[in-house]
Formats: sequence, C-alpha cells, structure tokens
Amino acid sequence: MRKKLKWVKMGVRYFSLSLCSPTHQYHQSFRLATFTCDTKQKSNFSFYPTDKYRIFNTHYRRVSFFPITQFSICGLHSRIGNLKCGRVKEMETQQGIATKEALDLQSVDQDLVQKMVYDALVWSSLHGLVVGDRSVQRSGKVPGVGLVHAPFALLPVSFPESHFREACELAPIFNELVDRVSLDGKFLQESLSRTKKVDPFTSRLLDIHSKMLELNKKEDIRLGLHRSDYMLDEQTKSLLQIEVNTISSSFSGLSCLVSELHRSLLIHYGERLGLDSKKVPGNSVVIQFAEAMAKAWTEYNNARALVLVVVQSEEHNMYDQHWLSSVLKERHNVTTIRKTLAEIDAEGELLPDGTLLVGGQVIAVVYFRAGYAPTDYPSESEWRARLLMEQSSAVKCPSISYHLAGTKKIQQELAKPNVLERFLDNKEDIAKVRKCFAGLWSLDDSEIVSKAIENPELYVMKPQREGGGNNIYGEDVKETLLRLKKDGTDEDAAYILMQRIFPSVSLTFLMRDGICHKDHAISELGIYGAYLRIKEKVIVNEQSGYLMRTKVASSNEGGVAAGFAVLDSLYLT
Repeated sequence: MRKKLKWVKMGVRYFSLSLCSPTHQYHQSFRLATFTCDTKQKSNFSFYPTDKYRIFNTHYRRVSFFPITQFSICGLHSRIGNLKCGRVKEMETQQGIATKEALDLQSVDQDLVQKMVYDALVWSSLHGLVVGDRSVQRSGKVPGVGLVHAPFALLPVSFPESHFREACELAPIFNELVDRVSLDGKFLQESLSRTKKVDPFTSRLLDIHSKMLELNKKEDIRLGLHRSDYMLDEQTKSLLQIEVNTISSSFSGLSCLVSELHRSLLIHYGERLGLDSKKVPGNSVVIQFAEAMAKAWTEYNNARALVLVVVQSEEHNMYDQHWLSSVLKERHNVTTIRKTLAEIDAEGELLPDGTLLVGGQVIAVVYFRAGYAPTDYPSESEWRARLLMEQSSAVKCPSISYHLAGTKKIQQELAKPNVLERFLDNKEDIAKVRKCFAGLWSLDDSEIVSKAIENPELYVMKPQREGGGNNIYGEDVKETLLRLKKDGTDEDAAYILMQRIFPSVSLTFLMRDGICHKDHAISELGIYGAYLRIKEKVIVNEQSGYLMRTKVASSNEGGVAAGFAVLDSLYLT
C-alpha cells in the first residue's frame, strides 16, 4: 500500500525565491525586471508521481524542490506589466509552408499567458531545467555559476499519436541496425573511403577504426544510447527520418523535465486552454538510459570501477549530463567522473590486460558527451586519448564503430536499394525502416545534383558533422554545388544531399532568457533508444523516451545547445 503524504501549504513571497534584485534591473539567472507584489494565492502546481519511471519518484522529488508540494506565490495580476519575462514578442513567419494551428494562441488571454510564463520560470528554477548562461563567465566550467532556464516552449506541440507510435516502434529496429552495421568493418571502411580523402576528421576516425580491425579488437559488451530524429512532412503526412545520433545523444535529462513542466502547467491551466494534461506522454529517458548504463557497468564486473563521462572543456549544457550521473548514483550506486580528452591523455593508462585507468581509477564504461566534432580535437593529445580508450577493455558508448555507423554517409548508403537486407532479416522491419527514409543521395549522382541546382530550396547539403549549424540550405546549396562542379575535385565526397522536409507550422510561445516570444514554428521529434548486447545475447533493446525540439519556421538549423531551437514536449492528438 502506498504511503499517503501530508501536503503542507506554505506562503512564499517573491523575494524569498531570489528571482530578482532590488538594486539591479536584471537577475543573472532569469533576466527579469524587478517587481513587487503584496497579495498571496495558492500554488499553481501540484506534484504527484504516478509510476516508477516518473522522474520525480526518485530522490529528485526530495532535493530538486522543497519537501512541500504546494507553494504560495504572489498574485501575478498585481504588477505583471513590470515582468520582462512576461513580454510577448511577435516575429515574422516563414513563407511557403502550410500553417496548422492545434490551439488558437491568438485568442489566449494575455494575462493567462503572463501567469503561465511566470509559473514556468519558477518551476524551471526549482526543478533543474537549467543551462549555463553564456553571458556569465565560468558558467560552462563551474557548476552553480550563472544558471538560466533552458530554452523551452511554453506549451506542448500537437502531434498525431499514430505517428508517435510509429516512431517509437522504429527505435528497437534502428538499435539493432546500428549494432549490425558496426560489426561490418569492411562496409564502414568502403562506404567512407571517398569521404576519408577529403575530410580530415572522418579520416582520423577511420584510422582508429582500422587499427581496431588490425588488432582484431572485439567489443564483447556493446552499449548504445541513440536518438533517431524525425519530422512529419506536411504534404505527404509521412514521418521522415532526419538522422540517427549514435554519439552524445543529448537532453536525456532535460527532456524529461520539459514533459513534466507541460503536464504541470496543463493540470492547472488546461481547462481554460481546452487541453488535457494526460495527453502529454510520460518521458523516462534519463532513468532508462541510466538503467542500461548500469547494466553495462555490472557486466564489466568490477565493483570499484567508475563511469567516465568525456566532456568538453566548457559545457553550458552540463546539467543535462549531471542528471544522468545523479540517477546512476542514486538508483544504482554507480559513480561517474568527468574528464576532457586532454585530461584523459594526461591521466590515462592502459594496463597489459586492457584495463583503462584514469587518475589511477579503473574505468568500466566510457560515455562520450564530447568527441563528435573536429573542434574537440585541437591537438594530438585528444586523438591519443581517443585511441587509448578504444584500445581498452572498457565499454565504450559509443565505440568507434558505433560512432561511424551514425555518420551521414552511412545513413545515405543504407537508403540504397538492397542494402538494408544486408543487415536486417525481418521483411516487416525492413519495410518500416525504408518507409521513414527521406530522399538521400551521394553527390556523384549527376542527375540529382542538377535537380538540386535547379531547385535548391528542396534539398539540404549535409557534411559528416554533428552538433548543429553545419548544414547548407537554399541558395547556398546551389552556390556550393556549382563551385564543387567547377573545381572538379573530390570535395563533393564530404557531403550528401537530402530531401528537405517541410513540416506543418503552428503558432508557438518560445521561452528564452526569461523572454516569451510568440512566433510561427516547426518541430522535430527525437526518439531515444537504449541497446546493450553481451556477445550474442541482447540484454536491452528498447525505446527509451523522446525529445521534441521546436524552432522558428524561418530558421534552418535546429540545435538547442547551438542556439537555434527550444526544448518542447508532445500533445498527442
């Protein structure tokens, strides 16, 4: 029988939350204008976990917010006009894409919007929905310095339940596909051979992979924490894949919080908005990722071993990473340490039996939250560290072969006729995967290159890069293709061409730096997948949760950490 908790009510004045300073116009965390309130009212939020995967059913329910589940806050009607966070800006919309409204935001009362904005900012600060403020020095190096709420949508985005289920069903298939592709070293090397000649970064990754093949290095424990990203094409109503992320699949921690934030807002305001909080699906990715990683750690069979989180020297998204580390510690008693590639090179040691030591401590699992971009390897030190870890017996998440299996070129190769059949046996699975493929082409296809030059707005050029801000759109596609054609070099092998997907546009409230912007936006769905295989036995293969990212329709790129988008959740229709 569940133990009933006694809810306690508590009055809290604005100043007790330290949201703004009486002597400065802006607080460094929330960038709010100063204000005062005299009235009090009951909380707009209540918290009650309903199942084992709800994130607040863990220790965070005790430490992420006060052990009181209802707060009294000042009535927002007092002097709401002084709140900078309450200002709603309207921006221009992109032309040429169909607009679809799930909720008529134009008709939503502005006082109601202001209340939701304020409550959402308070909720974010109390529950760790935060990132480092880039305008504050040391915010990417020292925890607790210069916090600001993560960019988020004020309300969840409407999404068809049938397509959401379709994406979820694909996750275990893609998990298995990545694993099987990773085992075919010849396929990886041959598929990326032309790219290797013109892309120094991919070339270095392939060199490490070649050395592992020469050593006949076997990964008996293979752990994958992936995310497959999709858009719902408005014209065809088809769910089309954008890419598969096999390294540093971010926002496993913060995505859970956004889902809970939206549920909480709709519990209080849903009736006035005509929305039901139960239609926001639960999101347990951080718990399920931690479970998969803990099982990999257990299989390593060394109780003193640690999980090594490979990080960038400056990381404003560190709190998303710390959520996973905290769940590992609290639920599974697994300790993590954070090191940059340069620190691993300086402190790392490989014992004769393959054991990896960093700072004299045994490492069971290496979890990469860096190492996916050329900028992560400014010197030979970082490359030495990557090779050292690959040579070790530690479980790599991902291994070099998993990393390569997630490149854009491999995605394009898998879309060719009869290639999926090389890796998958089940015809139904093959059909499901092929159905979600958008158009993907190599630039050695002269016919498709000519079409892209004629209609560049229908295509995207993608290099072998992760992290956002790398793709080429619009007239830049035409100019780049014409330049490559004129140069006559092999540089075209560094790119692939992809069909551009045009999702529906909806009016959305976007929160960034304490300011609410009303704009037309498009969204991208990411489905997380966890995979753990011990030799021939699959221990874990599951869909683990979701990430919704929303960006203004006029923006081409979509990375949250890169500054192009905001975190969002789903409202199933």
